Amino acid sequence: MNWDVLWTLFTDCLAMSLLAIGGAVATVPELERRVVQAHQWLSSADFTASVALAQAAPGPNLLFVAVIGFNVLGLAGAAAAMAGMLLPSTVLTLMVTRWGARRRQSRTVQAFVAGMAPVTLGLVVASGWLLAQPVRGSALGLALVAGTVLLTWRTRLHPLWLILAGAVLGALGLV
Repeated sequence: MNWDVLWTLFTDCLAMSLLAIGGAVATVPELERRVVQAHQWLSSADFTASVALAQAAPGPNLLFVAVIGFNVLGLAGAAAAMAGMLLPSTVLTLMVTRWGARRRQSRTVQAFVAGMAPVTLGLVVASGWLLAQPVRGSALGLALVAGTVLLTWRTRLHPLWLILAGAVLGALGLV
C-alpha cells in the first residue's frame, strides 16, 4: 500500500470537494489536472474512460471519483477519493442549508443563490470541454458533441440513449 499516494489522493479530493458547486462533475478539470498531469497516476485516456464509464452507470454522478480512485490505488484509493470528496462538501452543505433556511428572505441569501448559477454553469462547461478533448481533432466527433448538447438541451431524450449512440459509433470505428 502506497500511503503517500493514498494521502495525496484524499487531500486532493478534499480540496476539490469545495469546488463541486453544481455537482461533482464540476471538479473533472481539476481532478484531471492533478491525477493525469501533476501526479501522472493515470493516462489521459484512462481518466476519460473512467469518467465515461462511471457516468454511463446508474447512480449518482459522483461515482466517477470512486472509479478514478480505484484505478489509482484499488479499493483503498476509491475509499480515499470518495471520503475526500464527500466530507467537506457534506459538512459545508449542511451548515449553509440550515443557515440559509433561516434567512431565506434576506437579500444576501437571494444574491448568493443568484450568483451561484453562472459559477455552476462555467464549471460544468469546463468539464464538458475537457471530456470532449479526445474528439477535438475530428469534425465528426465535434459534430456529435454539438448534437448531443443540442439534443440534451432541447429534448427530453434520456442521456443514456445518446451514450449508447456514441458507443455504437465508437464500436463501428466511426469516431
